[in-house]
Amino acid sequence: MIQISDSAQAHFRKLIEREALPGLGVRLSAVHPGTARADARLEFAEPRDLAGDEWAVDCDGFTVYVAADSVAWLDGAEIDYVFQGASTQLTIKAPKIKGEAPTDSASLVDRVRWVVENEVNPQLAQHKGKVAVEEVTGDGVVYLRFGGGCHGCGMADVTLKQGIEKTLMARVPGVTAVRDATDHATGDAPYMPRGNAA
Repeated sequence: MIQISDSAQAHFRKLIEREALPGLGVRLSAVHPGTARADARLEFAEPRDLAGDEWAVDCDGFTVYVAADSVAWLDGAEIDYVFQGASTQLTIKAPKIKGEAPTDSASLVDRVRWVVENEVNPQLAQHKGKVAVEEVTGDGVVYLRFGGGCHGCGMADVTLKQGIEKTLMARVPGVTAVRDATDHATGDAPYMPRGNAA
């Protein structure tokens, strides 16, 4: 179910010993599972903090408690404590936490929304931008509405044609074109104002 490396167990054990609280363990849960914002949360858990329906993963000297409603999302997760030169990092890989991509038999709308939420928007978020699927026509034309830093951005046309359209047409069979449904003149916080685009 969940793999916790020896180095991660040693790291947790050291932290728990430092706290010196009887029965202290670690709780693992999924936050916003099934969405592009999904993430795994680790926190200390005393026995009084537990709901009683958690799945227990016995480790050397402590227990990791997996929230019952997170078990399916965290199945197959790997927790590791990685040494990179002079620094260390705790990593959690949870391949199911964002949900599973729709199959080819799913509707065109569902497949487009999945790629927008899980591939396009995480990229646009780097510039505080996002897009929403406004409409998908019967002949495969996708209309998007830009928001955040992309609303009114001078590079929105390039982002649409060079990035989003290429991604959707490559990843979603049936998409024939991507169009912008945004009135960019109303954008109040563009990443790059329209007059500044080269």
